[in-house]
Amino acid sequence: MRLLRSAAASLVVVFAALLLPLAGTAIGQPVNTEVEQTQWGPLDAAARDMLVKVRLAGLWEGPAGQMGVEKSANPLVQEAGRHLIEGHTDLDARVIELGKMLNVPLPTAPNADQQGWLREMTAAPAGSEEFDKVYANRLRAAHGKVYIFLSQVRAGTRNTLIRDYADVCMRTVLDHITVLEKTGKVDFTDTKNIPIATIAPAAGAAATPQVKTAVGPEMSMPLIVVIGGVLIVVTLVGLRMLLGGRAKQRFRG
Repeated sequence: MRLLRSAAASLVVVFAALLLPLAGTAIGQPVNTEVEQTQWGPLDAAARDMLVKVRLAGLWEGPAGQMGVEKSANPLVQEAGRHLIEGHTDLDARVIELGKMLNVPLPTAPNADQQGWLREMTAAPAGSEEFDKVYANRLRAAHGKVYIFLSQVRAGTRNTLIRDYADVCMRTVLDHITVLEKTGKVDFTDTKNIPIATIAPAAGAAATPQVKTAVGPEMSMPLIVVIGGVLIVVTLVGLRMLLGGRAKQRFRG
């Protein structure tokens, strides 16, 4: 009987361990992979996200550029500010038009993080080294992240409008990165905000197969629970019969 109880406990633990990953897959939030067909090609979630991110960038980097021109005493920071104003004035006009054409809602105000960065720049004393450092580092970090994202969308999009706009965005963002770095105020030892580059896979290299666990409609959670319960019952009955048979043999002997 002790062996029977031990076997039952072990089965429950094993079944729970197998069930938990499946449960996480089954009840997780679905990813929005909706693709809308347009006359310029398919418009997927990444393309829509690109338009939103570029619009958000303009909503805070345009005002930041104005601050660089007005608050800094460093001609290089002032020049970076002018590049930001010109670049985002153009990108904003384009993205607003694209949003209308592709029916993509766009934000009208900077997000919480961006508002915080603007407050940092506002709080830093005009003409100070502190302002120049906050200015250059916040903007360089943000542009680096956006540039990586733009390159990923550009590489994969099948929409000609998005592809053309991504080209314009990447040229503009690279220009901004360049002028910000020319200020000499960017702290490249800050690997949190400016991560160190990693080695990319070799061209033509075979991709490592990704094994994904999924619960399809024919293997829903209730069905998994029922099957697991049946397996436990069958195993316990089998063990009871086996132990009972051995006991009878010992008694007869």
